[in-house]
Amino acid sequence: MTVTNILILAQAAPAAEGAPPPNVLMQMFPLILIFVLFYFVLIRPQQKRQKEHQKLVSALKTGDRVVTNSGIHGTITNVKEQTVMVKIAENVKVEFDRGSITAVAKSEAPASNS
Repeated sequence: MTVTNILILAQAAPAAEGAPPPNVLMQMFPLILIFVLFYFVLIRPQQKRQKEHQKLVSALKTGDRVVTNSGIHGTITNVKEQTVMVKIAENVKVEFDRGSITAVAKSEAPASNS
């Protein structure tokens, strides 16, 4: 017998009649497992970071030391509905979108002489 004949006979073999049909749930299990892993590894942490950033942006107030997404450090001098004015140097104020604020370093508190 040649290899070709063996391959043809192997393909022509009848399936076992006593074999039960495959379970649909077991066929879908790997796909469900991948989706669950993606949810816990990618989607859930991103939603958590987004909620934290939204909370940070809504709590901005005048006097906060902030860092923008471009790396500029400054102090908030004015808070508007969609934007904030940030003082980055003496006589230099820049208006940023609220969403571009990535971190609040600390609020400037009046210096107390102890």
